Amino acid sequence: MSYLLELKELININSYTKNKEGVDKHGELFGSWLKNLGLDEEIFERELIGNHRLYTSKHDEDSKRLLLLGHLDTVFPPDTFNQFNEDEDWVYGPGVCDMKGGNLVAFKALQSLVSDGIKIKNIDFLLVSDEETGSDDSKLLSRSLAENYDYCLVFEAAGKNMEVVIGRKGVGTFGIDIIGKAAHAGNHYIDGNDANLEAALKLQALVSLTNLEKNTSVNVGQMHGGIGANTISPKAHLLFELRYDDLEEKERVLNEIDKIVKTSYVKGTVSHLSGGIQRDVMQTSQGHLDFVRAIEKIRGEGLKTEKRGGVSDANIFSACGVLTLDGFGPYGDGDHTHKERALKSSFVSRIELTKKILEHFIEYNYIIKEEVK
Repeated sequence: MSYLLELKELININSYTKNKEGVDKHGELFGSWLKNLGLDEEIFERELIGNHRLYTSKHDEDSKRLLLLGHLDTVFPPDTFNQFNEDEDWVYGPGVCDMKGGNLVAFKALQSLVSDGIKIKNIDFLLVSDEETGSDDSKLLSRSLAENYDYCLVFEAAGKNMEVVIGRKGVGTFGIDIIGKAAHAGNHYIDGNDANLEAALKLQALVSLTNLEKNTSVNVGQMHGGIGANTISPKAHLLFELRYDDLEEKERVLNEIDKIVKTSYVKGTVSHLSGGIQRDVMQTSQGHLDFVRAIEKIRGEGLKTEKRGGVSDANIFSACGVLTLDGFGPYGDGDHTHKERALKSSFVSRIELTKKILEHFIEYNYIIKEEVK
């Protein structure tokens, strides 16, 4: 299969988010392929993480614009999971589905257009370097670029039945630092202010904000505090996550978190909140449904859809008002584990689908005739 040698070359470059050298090497290789298709390169240099990269085509005046979106980084540190393998049906390795494989789908579709003599126009490709750690740096860039685009296709992995993604939960990550007062647990017990007890009570209050009927969850994933069994704890820390798929739920929980932080369940303790919303909800709209229907007409057959609890940079562009669909990469599973794999046949079908969409957009400069945002 024509994409396998290129995929192997990408997989064999370690692009762990904190490995700037590796992420940049990966970006340079992928960028060289895109430049060979006639796209211009703009590099957003970073000191501690990999550089973000934007590849642009010629834009017709007053034209609609389509953004292809991917990320260069993976979650695997060097020397932990580096090897590319394949069998009759599957390819294995870090990023085969999340998301070097997805980036390759977009590239091969563009390459196929150029091979057919079609000049790429009004289509750009953004590759960020820190998606796996929350896009804390790149989301500001993404928000500033979002106003330039009408449509966005994101090349995270497809669903098991080749679904595309029309909705993703929002996510926020927070920390609470609790300051108490140390005291000898035997001689001066009543003189202490127990930060650990305050943390335990706050944990229960936070978890009680979960409302599974509305798909809202609060998970305290980490807690620590104290200095020893014979000392009243002078400090504690909670690390927790909020996930939601409704903006009203987000506001409800944020308000309650604020109350919990300000409440001293244990007299004399003081708490401080850090963190915030990483990516806002990708809430399914009529525009998303129209987008799917339009693609079905372009391809001449149905397109399955799904919503996901996980987040991606699709959340950012969707929240900025760009008509965004995700899941245009190959189908795979085991992502974020050493068993990550992608189905070979899904590469072929996704490249064909993407090519049809891009070809239609280049010819007509729209995907949806009348858009609802």
